[in-house]
Amino acid sequence: MTLSELAAREGVDMVVLGGDLVNAHKDTTNLIGPFLEKGVPVSFVWGNHDGPEVADFWQQFYKITNLHGYGLVIGDVGFFGCGGANVGLDQFSEDEIFAYLRAGFDKIKHAKRKVMVTHVHPAGSLGEKFSRYVHGSQGVRKALDLLQPDVHLCCHVHEAEGIEETIGKTRVMNVGRHGKIVTI
Repeated sequence: MTLSELAAREGVDMVVLGGDLVNAHKDTTNLIGPFLEKGVPVSFVWGNHDGPEVADFWQQFYKITNLHGYGLVIGDVGFFGCGGANVGLDQFSEDEIFAYLRAGFDKIKHAKRKVMVTHVHPAGSLGEKFSRYVHGSQGVRKALDLLQPDVHLCCHVHEAEGIEETIGKTRVMNVGRHGKIVTI
């Protein structure tokens, strides 16, 4: 069963993609379209392997929501996020990461439940233990500590797929390419 079939069967309210979605050829064939064809809304943050130009294309071509510095409310759940990472060609400073998250949060702060979506993982998280080279983000950690979302989804460290932990009051999940249905 494909992820889009599973999402449709389970009545998923929204698919959230966490970045690093394309290969070297920027191919998104059968990645976003199958969800939309089944009537499942999609939102995303871009990863350090995607870049902002790819994010702009997805948003315009597929008419989906880029959560980077933005907020979206569906029912009583607010989603906000920051794409990219604190490493690589299009890297952000830790202050910029926090500013993007704060801007998105301000758009959904009235929502009953809040979900923060970032590509990069927080500093001090279990995800850091999977790589000597990929450090967590102090900006993401500051957002967790100050904004206290109910759930945080990230996926920068691919080897940490499936790792879950609690930081403060926030359930932090490193989701990956195999997908995960999360009840909020």
